[in-house]
Amino acid sequence: MDRHVLSLLQLLVSVVCGSLEKGFIRTEHQGRGSGLQHAAHNCNETIVVESLPDCGYMFEILMLRVEPSQWCNLTKVIMHYDMLSKCAEDTARSGNCFWPNNLAEKFIIGVHTKFFSNCTSDTVIWEDPPDDILTALILIPVFLTAAMISLVVWCSKRGDIFE
Repeated sequence: MDRHVLSLLQLLVSVVCGSLEKGFIRTEHQGRGSGLQHAAHNCNETIVVESLPDCGYMFEILMLRVEPSQWCNLTKVIMHYDMLSKCAEDTARSGNCFWPNNLAEKFIIGVHTKFFSNCTSDTVIWEDPPDDILTALILIPVFLTAAMISLVVWCSKRGDIFE
């Protein structure tokens, strides 16, 4: 196929798929032919920086409904935190930025510092696993050991076949 026809076909596919609007550009003919190359990502950090505090404000209002003594209880705050995360992700995408990015990371760290800095525990609280998991963890090695002993005994009785 002629290289000009191939270039026109690539351009047509690019236009139809909308990839020209999503950051792909047509490159000049180099060496063996032309191709598509990913353009520099145009992240509008201004939109992100201006909009992330709105997410934080909404999260703060939601957290005020929860007793401060319960802020470390994940079941009490997980829905609010999920809304914060979705808001921050939508904000980053509205600014044509990757998610996660440095701006969002700094914002999330700030939220953690403000609301969850006292949630670390110095002592580890050990808990037993649920009974069904504990039973499986005990019985599987017992049955495997019994099966291996049976296999060894059976093979030793049938030694003439395996020689």
